[in-house]
Formats: sequence, C-alpha cells, structure tokens
Amino acid sequence: MAVITYAQAAQIALRQEMLRDPRVWALGEDIGPEGGVAGQYLDLQREFGRQRIVDTPISESTIMGSAIGAAICGTRPVVELRYADFGLCAADEIVNQAAKARYMLGGQVRVPVVIRQPIGFREGMAAQHSQSTEAWWIHIPGLVVVAPATPADNHGLLKAAIRSDDPVVYMEHKELWTSTGEVDEGAAPAVLGKAAIRRAGSDLTLVTWSGQLGDCLLAADAAQADGLSIEVIDLRTLWPWDRDTVFDSVARTGRLLVAHQAVTVGGFGAEIVAEVTEHLFAALRCPPRRLGAPRTPVPYAQPLEALCRVAPARIVSCAHQMCAQA
Repeated sequence: MAVITYAQAAQIALRQEMLRDPRVWALGEDIGPEGGVAGQYLDLQREFGRQRIVDTPISESTIMGSAIGAAICGTRPVVELRYADFGLCAADEIVNQAAKARYMLGGQVRVPVVIRQPIGFREGMAAQHSQSTEAWWIHIPGLVVVAPATPADNHGLLKAAIRSDDPVVYMEHKELWTSTGEVDEGAAPAVLGKAAIRRAGSDLTLVTWSGQLGDCLLAADAAQADGLSIEVIDLRTLWPWDRDTVFDSVARTGRLLVAHQAVTVGGFGAEIVAEVTEHLFAALRCPPRRLGAPRTPVPYAQPLEALCRVAPARIVSCAHQMCAQA
C-alpha cells in the first residue's frame, strides 16, 4: 500500500493498463509533455511514445469521433476532454454514436472507450469550468457513468472502465486531484455498479458520490456528536447504480437524504429519491430529501461560489429536520 494522490492513482492505473494491453492508448488536449491538467498523464508519452499518448488539437468533437472509430476497429482509447463542460462539445459523438453503435449494428461492434470528464467546483473556476453534468450522461442508454471519490477508487475504477466493453463516461472531481489516500497498486479492477458504505449508521441513509463525499463524512461526524447516526453510502458508479445497497440501508433507517454538487433541478438525486419512494414507500418514516446546487451558473466570486456548495452544516441541519419526524 502506498499513500498517493487521486491524480497519481489514475496515472498509475492507466500506465498499468497500457503495459497489460497494447490496444490501450490515450488521446486528448495537453496530455503530452505537460502530463495533463493535473499530471494524470505525467511521463506516459515519454514511456509509450506519441503513437499511444496522442496530444491532440483543441477540438473535442474531432477527438471523440476519432476515438469512437478507433474503438470500433478494435483498440481501447482513453479520451481526455479536460473538463466536463467541454464534453458538451462532443455530445453528438457520445450520445448518437458511442452510446448507440452496439445497438444499431445488432451487437456486431462494441465501443470500448473511456471518456474522462472531470466534474465539480474548483475554487474560482467559474461558470464554464465548474459544472457537474453527470445526470446528462446517466440519461443516455448505452453509457456507463463512473464517479470515484477516493484515490483507491480512482485507481480501481479506472482500470475497470478501461476493461469495459461499453463506453464509460469517467468523471473525476477536480478538487480531489490533490487529495491523498492509501492505494494498493496491485489491486484488481474495482467492480462497476457496486457502492461502498463509508460509514455505518442507523437513523438516516445519506447517499452521495465524488467530491461531495468528504462533506458528507464531516456532516456524519458532526451529527454523531448530536446523537444522530448517519449511514453514508458512496455510489462510486452512477450508472448502473447499486440499488440493493441503497434499498437495504433505507429499509433499515427509514430515511433517505441524497447530496450532490450538481444542480438540484434534474439532478440524479431526484432519480434515487423517486426509485426509493416507489419501491420502499411503506418503510419510509419521513419524505426523502435531496440537496444540491441552486439552478444558477457557478459564480467566480468565492463568497458566491460558497453559496452554491452543499456544506456539512446544511447536511446536518437537513438530517436533524428529517430525524425529528416520526
């Protein structure tokens, strides 16, 4: 086990997969000598050459289209779109080509491509570099959506994504790049579609993912001091999501709160709340709740940006309100 950063964990995973399988390669903006915006590709071009670490022009649609064609032809591309905001420039290729090809061609082809789209706030990056767009891609049949919250998961889940035969939208969180944690570099790929219970509890189920996990754990600690026991579930994979783990927890606690950095309106939290309400209505002790960002562009000014975040105090307050109900 080694203590490394979230960004280093992804770099190690990609290197291991490139050594294991010569069909794996990467393409995108600034991934050459620069090593990526957070060093996720550091030294890989020097080791594997320009044919396998391809530094591209700034054209997300061209990058994505090239990767999809290469995937259909038998390689396993890893696409770096730099920020989730820029993934929208390649939406047609992702939605109408990558996600649909296997179905429209009767299963004759697969599109094993990993589409890296870093999400979330990063102080002062403002409206065009701070969006959490996971719900957009979850809505599209044919796509797998992954959102790791720890260095260990960024290592294990990226390896799993690269080995998947389906297109994977892989959403790292920008503020997590410098976070550290223990990683077993020899670990097998993680299992896609399996959540992790990060903290056991009995009074309320708190479901989250990605950069929101840290705030949820802080909230659970604070609530514990007030006598509330909160179970924190990190989904890890957003599609497919682990219904069994969430349902089992809510059946025990009788309460569900979902917290995410994405805008509340139309966010994936709404889908989780709807599913739980439909299937576990009789077990609920109070109405499920969701917390997310307001429906506004992310401000540049730090005090205004802070108002868009789901802070631990807000989570604790909501938990107290829910647990005060029968």
